[in-house]
Amino acid sequence: MIAYVLGRLVQFLLSLLVASVAVFALMSVLPGNAAQVALGTNATAEAVAELESRYGLDEPALARYLDWLGGMVRGDFGTSYVTGAPITPVIVDSVQVTAILVVAAIIVAVLIAVPLGTFAALEQRSWVGATISALSQIGIAIPSFLAAILLVMVFSLTLGWFPSQGWMAPIEGVGGFLARLVLPVVSLALVQAAILTRYVRSAVLDVMREDYIRTARAKGLTRTRALFRHGLRNAAIPVITVAGVQLATLLVGAVVIEQIFVLPGIGSELVRAVSNRDLVTVQGIVMVLIVLVLLINFVVDLLYPVVDPRLRAAA
Repeated sequence: MIAYVLGRLVQFLLSLLVASVAVFALMSVLPGNAAQVALGTNATAEAVAELESRYGLDEPALARYLDWLGGMVRGDFGTSYVTGAPITPVIVDSVQVTAILVVAAIIVAVLIAVPLGTFAALEQRSWVGATISALSQIGIAIPSFLAAILLVMVFSLTLGWFPSQGWMAPIEGVGGFLARLVLPVVSLALVQAAILTRYVRSAVLDVMREDYIRTARAKGLTRTRALFRHGLRNAAIPVITVAGVQLATLLVGAVVIEQIFVLPGIGSELVRAVSNRDLVTVQGIVMVLIVLVLLINFVVDLLYPVVDPRLRAAA
């Protein structure tokens, strides 16, 4: 098991290294002079040269990459050429908002999808199971931004139950924080819950066809008890995989939701940096998103042997 964990850790670190090289290379080959963009079109050649020298933009690409990589290892993403402010505090603040939004959304999605998907599998031949399957199919077809707009129209503009935009930190007031979190979280969670419900249903149906379930039924267990006692752990493997993929997708998909609800998350900060052509900030944000996605995959890999004893023995 230790060797398995170490192997996944090495794979995670190598993936980060390759990703950092790719991100730096892509940012470096973009057309235009970063110093010229930061100072504006009317900047003199002397001012551009002074800014390049100040931020090391006139150094070789390898030296700039190593300096950037070393800074990230220390938690320093550099200084924005456009604003002149440190990038790290901006990224840390915005990542906290996005993390709260995404984690809350995936938790709500799992809490909805697991019981609904399981019930739909157990009652697949009844009208209730067919209704759940149909509703989940409709939910998959509805994009998150459309769900967000509909929720705002009903629960904010019509009923006035929740604010339609803005953000409040938990330390500023738990009530206000939760009120501003409900609509964005539900907007993301509904679509993800619909997708996850389909996978849970499919996984449970596959497990119910296994021989060990038939054996448990032959020993006198009901279908539900046999599933809960012997089948759910095996059905959890594909569900964990899909939930991990959904969590990684939410990090990117939250960009639109953050724009609709005016949330100061990592997606909104990325849009702002791109519009200002703040390349060093874009570079840092993209790298943070890659780190989070790879970290999610790393955690999912570690969960496999924990859930399934056979995988633990193989590891």
